[in-house]
Amino acid sequence: MATHISHSPAETEAWGETWGRAAAGGLVIGLTGDLGAGKTQLVKGLARGLGITARVHSPTFTLVNEYAGGRLPLFHLDLYRLDTRDQIIAAGLEDFFYQPDGVAVIEWAERWFGEIKNSQLRMQNYPKRYRRVCIETLSETERRISYEDFGA
Repeated sequence: MATHISHSPAETEAWGETWGRAAAGGLVIGLTGDLGAGKTQLVKGLARGLGITARVHSPTFTLVNEYAGGRLPLFHLDLYRLDTRDQIIAAGLEDFFYQPDGVAVIEWAERWFGEIKNSQLRMQNYPKRYRRVCIETLSETERRISYEDFGA
C-alpha cells in the first residue's frame, strides 16, 4: 500500500489531478475517510486531471454527479446517506461499481465493498480495476492518503 502525506487542500487536489491524467476507462476508485477528510477535494483534482472544467461538488444529497466534457466521463457517488446494500441497489447505483463507462469515484465505498482487512480482496466481488483509498486527518491541514490498486 502506498502512502502520501498531503499538507494542504491544494496538495490533495494536485494528487487527484495526477491520478486523473493517468486514469483509464473502467477505473473505480473507492474512497473512505471521515467527514471533512478531503474526499471531495481529491475528486476535484481528479476531474481537473480528466480535463473536466465543471464545478465539482459533493453528491451527498443527489447520490451521484455525472461530469462530461473531459477525456473520460466522471461519475462521483456518495453513499453516506445509504446504510445497506439493498438501499444502494434500490437507488440504482450498482451499475457504476463494476465497469463504468469512464471513471467512477465512490465516497464511503465501504458501504458497498465492505471493510477489507489485511489487503485481502476477492476480485470476483470487485471491479476489474479498483483503487482503494483511505484518507485520514492528521491535523487541520494534513492528510494521510493511503491507496492500493487491484486488478488489471
